[in-house]
Amino acid sequence: MAGLVPWVRLARPGNSAISLVGTVVGGLSVVGLHAPDLVTLLALLLVAGLVPFLVTSAGNALNDFLDVEGDRINHPERPIPSGDISPDGARRFSIVLFALSGVPLAVLPAVGLLSGGAVWEDLLEMMAIWIASIILLVNYETRTKARGITGNVTVAFLTGAVFLFGGAAVGHPLPTLPWLLMAFFATLSREVIKDMEDLEGDKDRQTLPKTAGIPVATATARASVAIAILLSALPLLTWLAPTSLAGMAYLALVAVSDLTFLLSILWLPRRLHGEQGLSKAAMVLALGAFLGASLH
Repeated sequence: MAGLVPWVRLARPGNSAISLVGTVVGGLSVVGLHAPDLVTLLALLLVAGLVPFLVTSAGNALNDFLDVEGDRINHPERPIPSGDISPDGARRFSIVLFALSGVPLAVLPAVGLLSGGAVWEDLLEMMAIWIASIILLVNYETRTKARGITGNVTVAFLTGAVFLFGGAAVGHPLPTLPWLLMAFFATLSREVIKDMEDLEGDKDRQTLPKTAGIPVATATARASVAIAILLSALPLLTWLAPTSLAGMAYLALVAVSDLTFLLSILWLPRRLHGEQGLSKAAMVLALGAFLGASLH
């Protein structure tokens, strides 16, 4: 059992679980918790959520394989720089996880959770998002990550895409666009803050703080959070009645999330590790707000 621990750490399942939860929340926010046959719906979304979970885990392993030199400075406790796993072992592990990420899509029809004509269209949409995500993720790790803000934008899109994936799983991806946009700008801010924190160890990356300076990176992180907060009002202005149970639940939770996001940029460029942690906490709170919207 102890031999499995480094591999689990390499996959970073806690980080990957957010992708699974985002898929479930994205689907539930569209159809609502009052949907008929809720148990079947949850089963479908949980199986679907394994796809981004495994893709994210594969990306984490690939990241550690490619970033081993930087991690010797920034994250020496990780499995490769600590010597628990060889770089080649991490590379092979990543390939296996990418391959396994397609299994849940193949399982969905077999277990009877998808049936009939229309749902096959849903499955095709999910496959398109899955393939595009793998391409973007591999391209990010091998190319765009070194290009600073381009890589940050890729990660931000991939984070938001899990909500689109959840919407596609229930046949309605478009209503999840507000979640995608909010997650995009919130993640963009966090990615820039992470680059500010890792400035010393990022020897081979042309990150925004390195090329444009800390003041520009700080302004970018703050502007991204401001846009995400403004977008948080969009569901209440469109399809979510503010006086409904779902509207009130969403409003209460998103207000706490927005406040936490504000705190995540308040002390920039100081306290970078703490600010990044606040940004991550705000994103978890935002997931709760999106789930609150599913009470409609």
